[in-house]
Amino acid sequence: MSIKIRKQDALNYHMQGQPGKIEVTPTKPLSTQLDLALAYSPGVAEPCKEIAANKEDVYKYTSKGNLVAVITNGTAVLGLGNIGPDAAKPVMEGKAVLFKKYAGIDSFDIEINEEDPDKFIEIVKSLEPTFGGINLEDIKAPECFKIEVALREKMNIPVMHDDQHGTAIISSAALLNALVVNGKKIESIVLVVNGAGAAATSCTKLYLALGLKKENLIMCDSKGVIHKDRAGLDANKLEFATTRKIETLQQAIKGADVFVGLSVADILTPEDILSMAKDPIVFALANPNPEIAYDLAKKTRPDIIMGTGRSDHPNQINNVLGFPYIFRGALDVRATEINEEMKLAAVHALADLAKEPVPDSVFQVYGVDKIQFGKDYLIPKPMDPRLLTTISPAVAKAAMDSGMATNPITDWGQYNNDLLKRIGIDQKLTSRIIDVAKKRPKRILFAEADHHKILKAAQILQDEKIAQPILLGSRTEIDRLIKEHSLELGDCKIIDPREEKELTEKYAQAYFEKRQRKGVNYQDALRQMRDRNAFGAMMLEFGEADALVSGLTKDYSKTILPSLQIIGMAPGVKRVAGMYIIMNKKGTFFFADCTVNVDPTPEELVGIIGLTSRGVKFFDIEPRVAVLSYSNFGSSKGPVPEKTHEAVRLAKEKYPNLIIDGEIQANVAFDTELQQEIYPFSALASQGANTLIFPGLASANIAYKLLMEIGGAEAIGPILLGMKKPVHILQLGSSIRDIVNMAAIAVVDAQLHERNEHL
Repeated sequence: MSIKIRKQDALNYHMQGQPGKIEVTPTKPLSTQLDLALAYSPGVAEPCKEIAANKEDVYKYTSKGNLVAVITNGTAVLGLGNIGPDAAKPVMEGKAVLFKKYAGIDSFDIEINEEDPDKFIEIVKSLEPTFGGINLEDIKAPECFKIEVALREKMNIPVMHDDQHGTAIISSAALLNALVVNGKKIESIVLVVNGAGAAATSCTKLYLALGLKKENLIMCDSKGVIHKDRAGLDANKLEFATTRKIETLQQAIKGADVFVGLSVADILTPEDILSMAKDPIVFALANPNPEIAYDLAKKTRPDIIMGTGRSDHPNQINNVLGFPYIFRGALDVRATEINEEMKLAAVHALADLAKEPVPDSVFQVYGVDKIQFGKDYLIPKPMDPRLLTTISPAVAKAAMDSGMATNPITDWGQYNNDLLKRIGIDQKLTSRIIDVAKKRPKRILFAEADHHKILKAAQILQDEKIAQPILLGSRTEIDRLIKEHSLELGDCKIIDPREEKELTEKYAQAYFEKRQRKGVNYQDALRQMRDRNAFGAMMLEFGEADALVSGLTKDYSKTILPSLQIIGMAPGVKRVAGMYIIMNKKGTFFFADCTVNVDPTPEELVGIIGLTSRGVKFFDIEPRVAVLSYSNFGSSKGPVPEKTHEAVRLAKEKYPNLIIDGEIQANVAFDTELQQEIYPFSALASQGANTLIFPGLASANIAYKLLMEIGGAEAIGPILLGMKKPVHILQLGSSIRDIVNMAAIAVVDAQLHERNEHL
């Protein structure tokens, strides 16, 4: 999907709060004088002496084994060219973020003010004691070739220039699978590469390593075909020169089986691809616009197998499928380099993974019912959770088999578990919710649209095609705020209730009919429609929107009441409940009921348990439910332990397959060692809890707010569970990002309601 990026939004993203995108966070406690003495002087001398005696102990006592440097001199940054090392820093920080997000690898970005390749090599080489691996980035050709070769020779840690090898690895996997689909063999195809830079050169070398015949390769640059008779070729281009008597790309592509473009937009014409062989493969990888538009290519050649660098079309050749997992595997066996065997292992692991059945969680992310190996699915999707546990072990094994590993893995089952612990769904949960929403955006009604935060969130939702915002409020004020904040919301529908006399009367009549036996007359109903939460609930009830989001400026109880009166609860639900998703370094946890039920009975707690467990399962997480109290399995008496004990008993009867236990104290619910020692009978003793059911609103509300404010946790919610139609209430004073996340959840909830399901 092509996303519109506004200059000020991009600048604000990098500038607001703490400038930049990364920070250093201590991994050990630093709360006491003893902690500080252990962390620094005099305690730090002990690991220093151990490392001095055995240099390999640096991996035992420091972060080196999980630390990668992202290094550039800023000479070939994205599509911006030689903009210098300072201007390259935001890109390098971004790459560091991707290492952490996808593979749990810590990363420092290093921008070096040096264009002389020999001096650059010496600077980077001197950094070897600090890092477990070196990711070179955005260095111009041909210097990048010399730099990488020299550093691989001089350093005993993995070094990879991702601009060269990332695209090569991912496109090679796609090429192998495309050839499986069209029934051709790599040793018999004719392949044309358009482009002769770092990525094109590396791609071509890898294709040759996979079996492409050199005589069947034609490489072109901006001057045309690179052939032996052309004057002025450097050594890098001469390596791929053809002996064919052709000059132009058009001559080269005639009859070719494969075209790989790493060049410029729109250089291929429909006539060019019509001249290719039967069942052609075209990887048009120029960014942001490919060498030929996807839709045009498919229309011109229905038999074509197409890949691009874009996320809005099938077969996205995306480097993020490779580099995080390749470095993860290399670091975990302390490889001395990333060699060809390791790259080829990544290629084959990617290619093989695409042929395996795709898990349901991936279907949900991409909003489809089926993803199956074929022309439109040659390589795994970037959000596939299996990438880490597939590519990293393959790379690690190849390092071991080829003699590159200095710390071989002996227990592959344990290694798989370790990988899963390094990066869980908590890192990707928000992205996953948004990706699911994008597949089928819904109409989200904002009842407080004359607030600048709502309008800015609506802009993001519209730009990223997460939702179709409907703005409810004063048209004059909304227009003023749109102008004041330079927003572009002309496509958003604005509803001003003061302008909708007939609609207001219609809604008032409907409200009167619903509430006439509860003390409400028609005039009361008419007055109630002045409340935008009531008016918005009526719009949702009459199908004028798919979901309602409100609560930014009003207390929760006042916001939710009109929806409960007008929309009501889903069939079979006796009490709605509020759930927060709490994310921190320890994982993802689900808290309920944080917002609705003040003092639920045991029976009402059972309903909350059922709603919450279903909500947790939606996020592809198996709920492990702890019903909390100040007592552990009868250790203390009182109304709260008695209530929660009874709720657990009833819940086990009603949901026999649910992992649940209690009453239990919050700390014990997470402490598996303590449970195994003292409470081995607990259903939570093996893995601990991830879903917490509180005995009342006070404890739940206090707990999540403390975690957010002083515990460093990120919260998504509150998510309202059990409504007949999607209604979601914001926390008072929510941030713009909170509003976007809540709207994405509302979209997903609306998608579920289409299937007669609900959160």
